[in-house]
Amino acid sequence: MHYTVQRAGDVPNVVPDYARIWMWVRDSKSAGADAVLERVKQIAQGAAQIAGVESKLTVQAGDYEILVNYTGAKLLHQNMTALGPIQYTQQEVDFAKAIQRAAGTPENGLNGALRPLDPPGLPPDGGSTDVGDVSWLVPTLHFSVTTGAKDAPWHAWPTVATSGMSIGHKGMVHAAKIMATTAIDLFNDAKKRAEIRAEFAEQTKGFVYKPYIPDGPPPIPPQ
Repeated sequence: MHYTVQRAGDVPNVVPDYARIWMWVRDSKSAGADAVLERVKQIAQGAAQIAGVESKLTVQAGDYEILVNYTGAKLLHQNMTALGPIQYTQQEVDFAKAIQRAAGTPENGLNGALRPLDPPGLPPDGGSTDVGDVSWLVPTLHFSVTTGAKDAPWHAWPTVATSGMSIGHKGMVHAAKIMATTAIDLFNDAKKRAEIRAEFAEQTKGFVYKPYIPDGPPPIPPQ
């Protein structure tokens, strides 16, 4: 759980008439996030009963985990293999090493090599994306091209520094080529499209999609 206190009173030693916190609950699976969300609801209700006040919990948004289609992933991986690794210049490698040095991580430069395809059942790398919701509604082929300095913090300024220059541009072009070749393959191969659709149908058998965002205008919190 992550949270920030947005309203907690106006003066010391006085119980406020209104208080508000904003929370995120996270898990690698939507079912896990749902379980944590139920605990948060119970906490809000219990806290309100203890203080003798009213509580209100509003869900603003939420994401499902990505449903990996391994038939499609194999096709993507084949095209990534055919394209080969990203080639970096010495200047780009030196820049990445300078970023790593500033971040206090090993100065091992950049690695444009292709990683092995994760076996079925292994979840993708962590992160939050609404592509997860799409993947439970239609077959979705998803991959990532990492262009940051190796082992440097990826959720911080080092990633911005490397991705906002030629290093990141090469990754973007590389990904575009993989997407384009895979799209052509799918357009020309009806059998492969059917295999991907069949895997999706088996994975989602009995599944009912329930969006986290409620109907109507988005519940933007008051300012």
